[in-house]
Formats: sequence, C-alpha cells, structure tokens
Amino acid sequence: MIKVVLPPHLRNLAKAGHEVELDVPAPPTLGAVLDALEARFPALLGTIRDRATGRRRAFVRFYACEEDLSNDTPDTPLPDPVAAGREPLLIIGAMAGG
Repeated sequence: MIKVVLPPHLRNLAKAGHEVELDVPAPPTLGAVLDALEARFPALLGTIRDRATGRRRAFVRFYACEEDLSNDTPDTPLPDPVAAGREPLLIIGAMAGG
C-alpha cells in the first residue's frame, strides 16, 4: 500500500482524510499513484494534472523522502521507503506571490 498525504483543499474535494492508502501495482511509479488516486477519488480528476495532457498542474508539487519529485516523469519509480509504505508521498499545494 502506498500512503499519500493530500493538501487540505484536495482532501476536502475528495472527502478524504489527511492520508490515504492506495493499492498500486508494482513497481509503483508517480503516474501509477496518480492514476490510482484519481480512480478512487474521481472528484480529483483534472485537479492534480491536466486531463488532456497529463502534465502536473503548475501549483501542485510532489515530495517523497525529502526529495522534490515534481519534475520527474510519470514512469519514475517511487523511492523504496514510499514503495514499501514506510514513508508517504506528499502532494503539496504550492503558493506564489509576494
């Protein structure tokens, strides 16, 4: 099981808790986790990544094991602690402005 921590605005939209657990086929990749997340919570379709292109939305970031995975390709394998369920994948709503 992959643990995913959602930011408050996506948590509210999905009507989910702070952390969700997803069954993702091996080897777990960033794209596979997002596919499973959107399948389980259809309200999130188009909120994390663009529906047409599949690209990450500009103000959404992905972190795991203190590493920024935001610019990694969807087929990038997740770090071993995340794949083993010991550490969560963090989805963060980024902020901008001054």
